[in-house]
Amino acid sequence: MKTAVVTGAARGIGLATTRQFLADGWHVVMIDRDEAALSSAAAPLEGAEPVLCDISQPDQVDRMATDLATAGHSIDALVNNAGVAEFGPLAETDFACWRRVMETNLDGTFLMSQALRAPLISAKGAIVNIASISGLRASTLRVAYGTSKAAVMHLTRQQAVELGEFGVRANCVCPGPVATKLAMAVHTPDIIAAYHDALPLNRYGSENEIASVICFLCSEKASFVTGQIIASDGGFEATGIGLPALRS
Repeated sequence: MKTAVVTGAARGIGLATTRQFLADGWHVVMIDRDEAALSSAAAPLEGAEPVLCDISQPDQVDRMATDLATAGHSIDALVNNAGVAEFGPLAETDFACWRRVMETNLDGTFLMSQALRAPLISAKGAIVNIASISGLRASTLRVAYGTSKAAVMHLTRQQAVELGEFGVRANCVCPGPVATKLAMAVHTPDIIAAYHDALPLNRYGSENEIASVICFLCSEKASFVTGQIIASDGGFEATGIGLPALRS
């Protein structure tokens, strides 16, 4: 049985991805730092293994990797999904905020990939990093978040180049607007309407739609796909820039 490690697995895209892997017959190691949410999410899922770990902390990541190796897990896929979103203008983004975003979104992706490098090579596995449309195109209030996701995109290319000779593939998925509970709670009616107008498909995406792209990239169906930045965004990147409701 193949094993996938999914970070930020307690909710949202990470949980949807976990469920799709399980439906495809994979074992899934669910990584999250929210113990209560992780336990609740994993409890009804047969084949899921919850592991409490803050991916921004090198000692916790090292301990997690050692425990997985001791348990004899092969690592056939690593999905670096965990992320922090803090929005604000450049003038109001202090260094503490900058570091909170970077230490999970970028540092955590680097630490996880480095810690699981050896088992990924042994399995000739796949890495999928989750960036954002905000890494592909600048947007208001995303100086830290957008920069972190742009860095994740380039890190993906570095991984693809350096690990390809060992048979490990690395790709990046950039979700556009997704109808998560958090997004629907914080997006005003004006912003929702503006996104609908700006997206060629005229709707938000779903967590399951993003998860399907992730699972495809981890599968043998994508065996010759590596180093790619794939926007799953309803065509948002193709439409140019600007949402008046976000600029006002």
